[in-house]
Amino acid sequence: MASALKNLSQYDEHSIPSAEEMRFGIVVAEWNATITHALYEGCYDTLIKHGAKPENIRTVQVPGSFELPTGARILNGQYNPDAVICLGCVIRGETSHNEYINTAVANGLMQLSLVAGKPFIFGLLTPNDEQQALDRAGGKHGNKGVEAAVTAIRMAALKKEQAEGKKKIGF
Repeated sequence: MASALKNLSQYDEHSIPSAEEMRFGIVVAEWNATITHALYEGCYDTLIKHGAKPENIRTVQVPGSFELPTGARILNGQYNPDAVICLGCVIRGETSHNEYINTAVANGLMQLSLVAGKPFIFGLLTPNDEQQALDRAGGKHGNKGVEAAVTAIRMAALKKEQAEGKKKIGF
């Protein structure tokens, strides 16, 4: 669903498992820092809101969105979190560079998820212009960082449930 049709910060708070015993890694791209730092704040605050302990959240910065998968791999190897959240923003601009970067990040994070057997969350904004990015970094369409944190908690809980033998997939 397009974020223009759904607020990225709205979700059923009661359906989110406790993050109290979970460890998270957050990788933030420095490029478009005003936007990515707003994503980070939404993400971090949401993790804390759902019980994550500050000492169980590790954050690293990478130069740009293209470096998110590598930063995620390094953070995972050093810290072994239950989920790694990657936050960045690639604005379309005058060339097609955004398509290459967005595809590379999506593919890199999917490969990491499959190989590591844990969630690597795609929190990358892919807007056409800066205003669309601002609208999705705490503006009128909510905050993609909040959505990424909620996804990380839910996926880490799913992995834990399956490891404990609880067959709770589906409706």
